[in-house]
Amino acid sequence: MTQEPGPTRGPRRHRIGDDPGAEGQNARARIQDVALDLFIEEGYDKTSLREIAERLGVTKAALYYHFPTKEDIVASMVDDRMAQLKEVIDWAREQPRTEETRREVIRRYAGMLQGPRHFKIMRFFERNQTVAKTLQSGDAMRNQMMELMDLLSDKSDPATVQLRRSMAVFALHASWFVFSLREVPEESARGAALEVALDLMSDR
Repeated sequence: MTQEPGPTRGPRRHRIGDDPGAEGQNARARIQDVALDLFIEEGYDKTSLREIAERLGVTKAALYYHFPTKEDIVASMVDDRMAQLKEVIDWAREQPRTEETRREVIRRYAGMLQGPRHFKIMRFFERNQTVAKTLQSGDAMRNQMMELMDLLSDKSDPATVQLRRSMAVFALHASWFVFSLREVPEESARGAALEVALDLMSDR
């Protein structure tokens, strides 16, 4: 007996991870990167989850499985950054409070700020500043940064020393703003920022 052919169906929209071109990539990271691009291009408020799903080429259900809301996408990126910073802080707490430890903290923190993802996040928060203020994890992120700075100097240190060492952290971030509109290669900008930050860590 000949089996009747089944009904014809339209093209199946793949789930995240079905795309062979995305082999080896983490679905969560793919969503974050695409969402960041749209948030920067169109603005956070004007971007919908539907647009993110369409840019990814997936169903909304596949996107909802990972991130039910836009806020969840942004919060996940903040959480990822906080997890990285926690590793640096935990390491520093186990080390002697020396100049070399402080310099290594700066090197490790600078390592967190490399790559295109960091620059996308910086651009996103620059263009969507109200989002950072409304994040539930915003206070925790600020407190964590204060923990980092506390590891760079003691309260008994002169005010000038405390300020100088804190400025080392800002120097690493400021390089993006200083060089973003200038024709300075990314590697040169990072190198300059790290050199300045390490110099601010000096006991001289």
